[in-house]
This record gives sequence, structure tokens and C-alpha cells, in this order.
Amino acid sequence: MAWSIKKKYAISGNNLLLDTNIIIYALKGLADVRPYFDIEPYISVITEIEILGVKALSDAEIKIRETVTEYCSIVPLTNKIKQRAILLKRAIKIPVPDAIIAATAIENGFTLVTADKGFKRIPNLSLILIAV
Repeated sequence: MAWSIKKKYAISGNNLLLDTNIIIYALKGLADVRPYFDIEPYISVITEIEILGVKALSDAEIKIRETVTEYCSIVPLTNKIKQRAILLKRAIKIPVPDAIIAATAIENGFTLVTADKGFKRIPNLSLILIAV
């Protein structure tokens, strides 16, 4: 699948943080998620690791994944995000990567775009839930 995304900046407002599953669905063509790439998308450093840290990818697949992650603005793990993730882990049964992604969205005022219904349980998280 060739990626030739162009940033349109046609929509302003909330900044979007794309969950790992949204990137995967885009790569596999499983859902119409391309519009979310038109709004200068952000990803957590966790998503970058999950997308690029897959064993047994071909050189072409690695290049495509690198292109997609380079297109997005990558949000680093800060102390505030880490502390928020710890609080989320204490309050809700949630995997560590999901806690960090949710904390990244909350601390930066982003809307999280995901297909994972588990994020609905997290208070103060702005969410766009994609049906796949």
C-alpha cells in the first residue's frame, strides 16, 4: 500500500491523537480512517514503538510504517504523562500502553481516535470511537 498523504489543514479545532489500532487499520485498509490523517495527527511514543517494533516485517513494510510515523507528530513521554498514567492504572484495570496513550491525550488536551471500546471507561478523555 503506497502512502501519499497530504496535509490539508482544512479542519481546525481539536488536535487528534491516533491510537495504534487506527494506524494499523489504515495500513491494512480495514477502515476509512484516512480523514483523521488530514488534521495534522499526533501519536504517542508508545504507538511509534508498537508500529515499528514488529518482528518479521519486510524492508518495504518497515519503510511504509516509518513513512506513516514520520508523517505524524510524535508526543514524547513526559513526567506529567507518566504521573497521569500511574493514576489511571491505579483507578482502572488498563494495560500500561493504553494508560500511557490515554494519559498523553488527557495531558495534551487531545481527542483520542481509537477502535478500542475500553477507553470509554477513562474519565476526562475526549474520544472518537471508530466502529470497525
